[in-house]
Amino acid sequence: MTFDPLALITAFGLIFLAELPDKTMFASLAMGTRMRPLYVWFGTSTAFIVHVAIAVGAGSLLGMLPGMAVKLVSAALFAFGAFVLLRGGDDEDEEGGPKTVTGFWPVYTTAFMAVFISEWGDLTQITTANLAATNGWLPTAIGSALALMSVSALALLVGRFIAQRVPLKNVQRVGALCMGGLAVWTLIEAFTG
Repeated sequence: MTFDPLALITAFGLIFLAELPDKTMFASLAMGTRMRPLYVWFGTSTAFIVHVAIAVGAGSLLGMLPGMAVKLVSAALFAFGAFVLLRGGDDEDEEGGPKTVTGFWPVYTTAFMAVFISEWGDLTQITTANLAATNGWLPTAIGSALALMSVSALALLVGRFIAQRVPLKNVQRVGALCMGGLAVWTLIEAFTG
């Protein structure tokens, strides 16, 4: 197995863009306002790593199927991802009152469980499995995990700035354009490769 840096960059870019307008970014931002941001980041990052491992495992199993079938399924999943991003949706979580959670383990556990539960079947998990099936599991795992952890850190550090200055609809459109482009590219590869 060779390590493809382009696969890592592709995974990072796609997952980063797909996760920006996601509910878990808003959950990280909300938790960071009431809990220690570093503890929140450790919790969310651990949950993301577990989900990446699950997605990469599923993608590796997909990789055992015939090449054309994998590419057609991948193209369909990319197209579905583009549709979901274009459709948008206001997935902002409605958080309760201003309860403050302190201490490493309570904050870590709260952040871990919030992300772990909400990421099942999420667009980024599906995309990670899809990329692992076509681009290799290791660069996909590294790129996806780094992207998810980066978005969580970004939400905790500068989330308010993003929410006030960059319309999330624009981020969704750029992500949808990238996903749509990958769907077309994968279809071309399926029929010419």
